This record gives sequence, C-alpha cells and structure tokens, in this order.
Amino acid sequence: MKRPAPITRRILGIDPGLRATGFGLVVYSGGRLQYIASGCIRSNASGDLPERLAVILRDLASVIATHAPTEVAVEKVFVNVNPQSTLLLGQARGAAISAAVLAALPVSEYTALQIKQAVVGHGKAAKEQVQEMVKRLLSLPTAPTADAADALACAICHAHGGEGMGGLRKSGYRVRRGRIL
Repeated sequence: MKRPAPITRRILGIDPGLRATGFGLVVYSGGRLQYIASGCIRSNASGDLPERLAVILRDLASVIATHAPTEVAVEKVFVNVNPQSTLLLGQARGAAISAAVLAALPVSEYTALQIKQAVVGHGKAAKEQVQEMVKRLLSLPTAPTADAADALACAICHAHGGEGMGGLRKSGYRVRRGRIL
C-alpha cells in the first residue's frame, strides 16, 4: 500500500514593527523544515503614520505575491509600559494582517512567549538565543538579523503547532499564559 505524499505547507512568519517588520518563509513537509527567504521591511521613520503603514502593506503584499505562501503566522502584540507604543505597534500589525487577508490566506497568531518556547524551549529566551536556534533549525550558514529571526521563529512555531495552537489543543495539549502544557 502506497503512503500518501506529505502535505507541503509554505508558511510566512511576520514580526510586525513600525520601523522594521521582519518576514520569513519556510516550507514544512514530512516533518522537515526548509528555509526559503527572509528579510526586513523598513519604513521611513520620519514619514507620516499612514505612509509607513502603506509601506508595510505594499511590501508584504509583494512578498506574498513573490513567494506564494499557503498560510501566515503573526506575532501578537504585547502591552508595553507606554500605551502609545502599543497602539502604534498594533497598527503595524493590522497592516501586516491586512496584506495576508487581502491574499485570502489563513492567519494564525502567537505570543512572543509561545514562539520562544517552541523554538528555544523556554519563553524568556534572549534575541541572540532565538537567532542561534533559527540558524540551527534551518541549517543556515549565519544567523539571520533579529527581526528576520523572529519572523522565521514565528513560522517555525506555527509549523510545529500543526494547525496553530488549536491543533495542539485537539491533540491533548493545553495552553496557559502563553505556555504549552
């Protein structure tokens, strides 16, 4: 009896930011991860907010058109000490999600704690630890930049989570305060 071919998933991870939005694309098939592309979208720090959001939306739409992902994973916004910063980050995140929704792609969301736990093994990992683990998991010659590494880590978290965190829950796992139990 022939085994069915493994399902191939092209996952675009996004680490939203108003100054720099990281993106990373991986292919997940048969339990294996393969690096496709990553980078950073930089908006003009001196530009008006609508212009900066337009850069994020337009450039992510271009990434989606070029690489044809089948699903998108986005990092959730955490509440900063400064509420104004949180609101601005939320708007950048909205632009990123809009690019995925306009391309009719399913979007899953993960907290930074969930992403770090899935990639490094604990939720309080430093940026350098995330970069190093992403480098190792994807067999990259050098560590990606911090924003690209966070986006790739988001995609890896989604790949390992089945159909997002809901997929983990269906298979007997629970999530409490961003931790997989």
